[in-house]
Amino acid sequence: MAEIRRERCLACGGKLGNQPLMQFDGMPASAQDIPDAGEVKTDRGISLNLYQCSDCGLVQFDCPPVAYYRDVIRSGGFTTTMVELRRRQYRHLIDFCRLEGKKILEAGCGRGEFLSVLREFPVQAYGIEHRADLVSMAQEQGLRVWRMFPETEDTVLASADFDAAPPYDAFLSFNFLEHQPDPGTMLRCIRNNLSDGGVGLVTVPSLEYILQYNGYYELIRDHLAYYSFGTLRRLLEHNGFQVLEEELVNRDTLSVIVRKADFRETGTSGFDRLDISGLAASRRDISRDIDSLLERLAKQGKTLAVWGASHQGFTLAATTGVGKTARYIMDSAPFKQNRFAPASHLPIVAPDHFYEEPVDAILIVAPGYTDEIAGIIRQKYCGREHATEIWTLRSNKLEEITEA
Repeated sequence: MAEIRRERCLACGGKLGNQPLMQFDGMPASAQDIPDAGEVKTDRGISLNLYQCSDCGLVQFDCPPVAYYRDVIRSGGFTTTMVELRRRQYRHLIDFCRLEGKKILEAGCGRGEFLSVLREFPVQAYGIEHRADLVSMAQEQGLRVWRMFPETEDTVLASADFDAAPPYDAFLSFNFLEHQPDPGTMLRCIRNNLSDGGVGLVTVPSLEYILQYNGYYELIRDHLAYYSFGTLRRLLEHNGFQVLEEELVNRDTLSVIVRKADFRETGTSGFDRLDISGLAASRRDISRDIDSLLERLAKQGKTLAVWGASHQGFTLAATTGVGKTARYIMDSAPFKQNRFAPASHLPIVAPDHFYEEPVDAILIVAPGYTDEIAGIIRQKYCGREHATEIWTLRSNKLEEITEA
């Protein structure tokens, strides 16, 4: 049965138009429904159509959301890079908005990776999460998390178990909005649970970053919408928030601080139809560079593995020769191990699988964590007996990492 394609913008309801900006074939069907040994036999790549709304300018896929769009599943939440970023963001938000002693709610908190960091600060920290097992994991850490999702505008985000009830003084939303088929309803629900003058911190992946470096491998079905500062601001203002600060963090993520305000009609002007021809060119160039690396390794009798069972790693494996040549994908997240990458079907293994099946080169595909992972490889998997090459995809170029 064919999927029903969306004809209107998920943010403003405007028409998406007749022609997509671009079609991407052979893409992973999802980033989290990772097939196991039985499911991999029927797993296939899919085609994705990228559109731009003719009214508000938001770039988006026209497909339905993945089944688990209400769930927050993070594999990099406890990395040093991300923990330090969250500490810095929390410190600034609490100081800037005078939130000491105040109630802060994280909407979509997963198993509490970021909420556990918030406990270091003098605030009352709460979290909601849709997936039951993640809620249990968070509660086992002593976090005040309950199962809930901002499904409708009038959903009351309360929990008697943790003496948590609106109004909250602030909210957090980390890389969650881009998954939502109805982001306006989510934002209005959160707004209705805030005190007057309540504030929030919202992050989403950056469309500007993708276009600046033509990173087609950043595209995945899980992310229905691709926000720029302009389209994110328009969405927030239309749903009752004033944007106080905008910042680009970790090179590839938009971060904004907002305050509850009156609803605004945002209009439809101020954007141009995007030229994304660079994404197609980037796909060709990256594939060419990877083919060159693979050819050289093959001639030398050397083998390759990938580090990063991320949506970027899945897309790259599905759309280049990596998927047919690499031995495996290394990833430290246990829930991804012993499964197979969607579309390419590369086996996903724990990093220490290297000791059982050494490879001569490792390609890191985990934007934001490259340096941290390279350090782990040097420490654990490089030595006198095995000189492992370390490669990464920096923006749209293949690069060998040669020094610490």
